[in-house]
Amino acid sequence: MSTLLVVVYVVVGAAVVVAIAMSFFVRRHGEAVTPAGDWQRTDEVFVDPTTGRRMRVWIDPVDGARHYVAES
Repeated sequence: MSTLLVVVYVVVGAAVVVAIAMSFFVRRHGEAVTPAGDWQRTDEVFVDPTTGRRMRVWIDPVDGARHYVAES
């Protein structure tokens, strides 16, 4: 096997490991740890099917963006 092929396998393998590790620590789009002071709480609650966490929907009145905060 050529040295170049080994280097490609190592780089691709490292990239896959880094991507998997980051998926555990990076929040999803719209997800926040705590709601901002001006966000409005909604009655909408759901269970995230991927993580099993109960999430509350909050609305930012400035731009109408939806944010998801895990409930304790």
